[in-house]
Amino acid sequence: MNKRLCNGEFAPAFRVPDLQGDAVDTRNFRGRWLLLSFYRYASCPLCNLRVHELSGLHAGWQTRGLDMLAVFQSPADKLRQYVGSQHLPFPLIPDPEQTLYQRYGVGHSWVGFLVAWGKRLPEIGRAVLREGYFPGSVEGGIHRIPADFLINPGGRIAEAHYGRDIGDHLSIARIEHQLANRSFS
Repeated sequence: MNKRLCNGEFAPAFRVPDLQGDAVDTRNFRGRWLLLSFYRYASCPLCNLRVHELSGLHAGWQTRGLDMLAVFQSPADKLRQYVGSQHLPFPLIPDPEQTLYQRYGVGHSWVGFLVAWGKRLPEIGRAVLREGYFPGSVEGGIHRIPADFLINPGGRIAEAHYGRDIGDHLSIARIEHQLANRSFS
């Protein structure tokens, strides 16, 4: 696995096409906070649930100076079929070659995959049964572990969160706390 990034480091800059083919350049977010989230595959129930929750928070967070980007290991056609059908207010980035995952040190774990089935069964049930996020094809490895990076207006990582299992993201409460304090430290 590639080296994990640490708080205080400059976030690796990138310029890639989003789901619509528009260029996303992280340098364009300088001067604002950025939540960069790495997910598993496009039909992952836990990933779809998390993206759905973040989409509901997007407008409020954006007015408070926080933008969001979501990276998936699936190709664009699968993103459109699954998570992209939610018509999200922030860019989705297909990364089937997993180049950005490598640059940010986001890896895989079979232990993290198995732990989630014991620990996150209620969330999985909610995602599938209540929200209707049924799993489909898997691209890029079912045992991908998610990660989130809060990047400050100067382009430094204020908080790097590498998940411990397939549903572990930086908590909404933690993001809210950091946004309220504007410290992101």
